[in-house]
Amino acid sequence: MDESKAVLKCKQNDRKAQRFLFDAYSNGMLMICLRYVKNQADAEEVMLSGFYKFYDSIDRFVYGGTGSIGGWLKKIMINEALMFLRRQQQFHFVEEGYAEELPVDNHTLDHLSAGEIFKLIRNLPSGYRTVFNLFVVEGYSHKEIAEALCITEGTSKSQLNKARGMLQKMLPKEYCSYERQTGR
Repeated sequence: MDESKAVLKCKQNDRKAQRFLFDAYSNGMLMICLRYVKNQADAEEVMLSGFYKFYDSIDRFVYGGTGSIGGWLKKIMINEALMFLRRQQQFHFVEEGYAEELPVDNHTLDHLSAGEIFKLIRNLPSGYRTVFNLFVVEGYSHKEIAEALCITEGTSKSQLNKARGMLQKMLPKEYCSYERQTGR
């Protein structure tokens, strides 16, 4: 079954088509949820809720070719993760000014795998992690982040700067252990 047929069948509540799309996208969508929600079980709950919303609103979806389902699902998953964090009151934002943007040592990042970088980001406090993911990974502007999280643009910038600072403090420690393990 191809995606366009699966979408048409999902609009008719075809369970096999729903399962087809779930199987095709669930791993990637879970990874997106895990970027925002630290706990595996909570991330799975968010993902399932996102798929429920996807199927519930599929009548409004217009298949636009390869990538259109993934893009729509990604937006749904991010919104579900943000709603989950709001319900759990896991945002801890402190309104304050921000310092100049910290430089990132790309040489160090080149030696870390995507999994190692993902692990570092997951160790950030939820507010820092959420703003970092929205800005760096998803490409949101500070204005969009502020609107999505009901914070000011200054708070978004401050949280991003603090996230970068924490990551920079974590990097040398992680990088040193990487060098010892690999001999690089």
